[in-house]
Amino acid sequence: MAGEDFRIALIVGAGQGLSASLARLFRRYGMQVALASRDPRNLETLCAETGAQAFESDASKPRDVQRLFTVVDRALGSPDVVVYNASDRMRGPFIDLDPGQVERALAVSAYGGFLVAQEAARRMLPKNHGAILFTGASASIKGYAQSAPFAMGKFALRGLAQSLARELAPQGIHVAHFVIDGGIAQSGRSSPSNLPDAMLDPDAIAVNYLHVLRQSRSAWTWEMELRPWVERF
Repeated sequence: MAGEDFRIALIVGAGQGLSASLARLFRRYGMQVALASRDPRNLETLCAETGAQAFESDASKPRDVQRLFTVVDRALGSPDVVVYNASDRMRGPFIDLDPGQVERALAVSAYGGFLVAQEAARRMLPKNHGAILFTGASASIKGYAQSAPFAMGKFALRGLAQSLARELAPQGIHVAHFVIDGGIAQSGRSSPSNLPDAMLDPDAIAVNYLHVLRQSRSAWTWEMELRPWVERF
């Protein structure tokens, strides 16, 4: 189905970077947008700009996720596009990592993706229509030194996306995973003057999410890898 068939988008793990670009673009194409964050007060400016509605939710907690979807159902209707954009990044020498913090990082990066996708699929399957999009990273396909928890979480999220794509695509639900292989430009963090376009433009990334939504079912992709020219393959 084409992108114009999507009407309600839910972005989980919303902030001022990629999520904001997605919210603006989805609104431009006529979708109603719900934004979920642990602190929705940080989204007030974005909501005022786009007309999106913000909801409080911790994606790593089953009851929070269930409540989020119930509230969005009542406020806007069941979302037919769900973007999982939440992650928890921690770094440090492996032997010094705190197990509790690692557990939290995995819960946000991977377990939360499972919880959100499950609630989304329950609503999409009866209609044989919908899209579940996962935001990955370089760490989805290559683990870096002193970044084990992030790699563990992102590898798991990619595995979830691949499994769901195979299971749900025959039932009309497009599942796709985006490998964001590079730094994303934002306020106070942009490409140096001697390296133009060295960082990913969040608006350009968002366009690719929309492109995937607009793909014909006869040629769906399950994964898209996006990187600036300075990144090594």
